[in-house]
Amino acid sequence: MEHVLPKLSYAYDSLEPYIDARTMEIHYTKHHAGYVNNLNAALAKQPNLADLSLRELLENLGVVNEEIREAVRNNAGGHYNHSLFWQVMTSQSTKIPVGDLAEVINQTFGSFDQFKELFSKAALTRFGSGWAWLNLDQDKKLIITSSSNQDNPFSSNQTPIFGLDVWEHAYYLKYQNRRGEYIENWWNLVDWSALAERFKELSV
Repeated sequence: MEHVLPKLSYAYDSLEPYIDARTMEIHYTKHHAGYVNNLNAALAKQPNLADLSLRELLENLGVVNEEIREAVRNNAGGHYNHSLFWQVMTSQSTKIPVGDLAEVINQTFGSFDQFKELFSKAALTRFGSGWAWLNLDQDKKLIITSSSNQDNPFSSNQTPIFGLDVWEHAYYLKYQNRRGEYIENWWNLVDWSALAERFKELSV
């Protein structure tokens, strides 16, 4: 089973002015597509892994031959991380959490504003390339983390609710080195309705 680039549910320019169309096109067709192609090339060297999902690969990197383990870690992570990233953005954002997720965010972090501050700090202070995450830990509790490069929370026994890409390729054409401005604007795109459904499914 070859991994494939998922179709976007919106046009490249749908997220403007916060994410520009050119960045979206390059990010999706070059960077994400590159992870998919590189992952398939690596897995061709170990056919017994063909039927494993991205999550299964990332949770069980120890079963991957050492020769291709780093390539699988990077590219399976890149494929999963970006696939989730596209799903959690919309031009029709409610701007605030909804459903049970809203309640649990308030209970865990004190308020949505405090949550935003902590999450934004995790994204801003991630040195170099990486991601900020809202995850469920092993006890189904919300936790904010960050990871380097394309590392994924599944590899640390956590389940991602959503992540924010802070690699420069995600924002440099529009924001140059202004990562903080990119992060602040990104909150206008979060699809809280979709995330409420995702949280409901994952927290059972």
